Amino acid sequence: MDPWLTVVGIGEDGWDGLGAAARRAVRDAPVMTGGARHLALLPDIPGQTRETWPTPFADGYDRVLARRGAPLCVLASGDPMFFGLGATLAKRLPAAEMRVFPAPSSVSLAAARMGWALHEVTTLPLHGRPLAALHPLLHDGVRLLLLAENRDTPAQVAALLTARGFGASALTVLEHLGGPRDHRLDGPAADWPHPPGADLAVIAVSCTADSGSAGGLSRLAGLPDDAFDHDGQITKRDQRAVTLSRLAPRPGELLWDVGAGCGSIGIEWMRTHPACRAFAVEARADRREHIARNRDALGVPGLTIIAGEAPAALDGLEPPDAVFIGGGVTVEGVFETCWEALKPGGRLVANAVTLEGEAALLDRHARLGGDLTRLSVAHAKPLGGFHGWRPAMPVTLLSLRKPTPGPDTESK
Repeated sequence: MDPWLTVVGIGEDGWDGLGAAARRAVRDAPVMTGGARHLALLPDIPGQTRETWPTPFADGYDRVLARRGAPLCVLASGDPMFFGLGATLAKRLPAAEMRVFPAPSSVSLAAARMGWALHEVTTLPLHGRPLAALHPLLHDGVRLLLLAENRDTPAQVAALLTARGFGASALTVLEHLGGPRDHRLDGPAADWPHPPGADLAVIAVSCTADSGSAGGLSRLAGLPDDAFDHDGQITKRDQRAVTLSRLAPRPGELLWDVGAGCGSIGIEWMRTHPACRAFAVEARADRREHIARNRDALGVPGLTIIAGEAPAALDGLEPPDAVFIGGGVTVEGVFETCWEALKPGGRLVANAVTLEGEAALLDRHARLGGDLTRLSVAHAKPLGGFHGWRPAMPVTLLSLRKPTPGPDTESK
């Protein structure tokens, strides 16, 4: 199929900023659709039908697909393939059915304005995304380019930075980049001096940790236990680091954290990569409140909390790529349900601290194999005028990888 859909990126400089090919695509289009702001940037073209993109925004995709095969041109902001409309349409259509003419993205314009190398900058769109997603990105010396959701976003970012020990960070708000209303605001996070400005803005943040601040939390597994709000029901730091290494998170994978407690395993799983997902399954309401607070404080607002007792609470959930059973290894049906739901090639790790839990893991090991490990950790504690080793309760880990069916298995 020849391309029937054309997506043209347009900047604040409007028609004057379009290249020759993009202008020709716009002139030749029998039907144009886009936001009212974008359409207003075009000159009148005799005989051309123009349709405003609908509200809610997502309805526009179905409208575009309903015209499949009929020539259509869509206007979008900047580079449509960079967190934009074009990228969403590309997930629904073969590449051969569409052509895209990108304009410089607001992020590219902002990096050029700040003199920052674009490949050394971390970008985060805040449209429809909780501000808590910023937390994992905050480290001393990091440069961020944030796409504001609205005019209140700069002040909200400044307040979050200050609360997290980054009040010394420098903020620059770049409004309507590249157009006649181009405007710049500068100030420190701890004392952001400006009132709400434009809804269309990029916020440049040069992260600087306050004196005495830790300068951000590592993304490696094994955060300090006191980084979590918990009631003692937590996989301790050293065991957590080993557990995450056995779960081996990869981008885009889904974890079931069964008997989640305060959610530490699922949260650290998601902190390894922005595309990682997790379901935290927890029966107790007070512990689900701990999970919710930790989820936001540690920057993984996408963590899904599942209320209920396993195995019943697992019914109907999306099959996981990995499973952690931190509580419930002795509960009938929990292990079996998790193992059955696990995708071929997926990993399962179960921990036990009681003799009964260990016996259950020994039984599974005898039937399924895998790697059985006991972890014993001791910490130095004051002992009179000296120090001695105080051992923590040992933890037994069973780690398994579910076999991938081969040709012989599939033929049976």
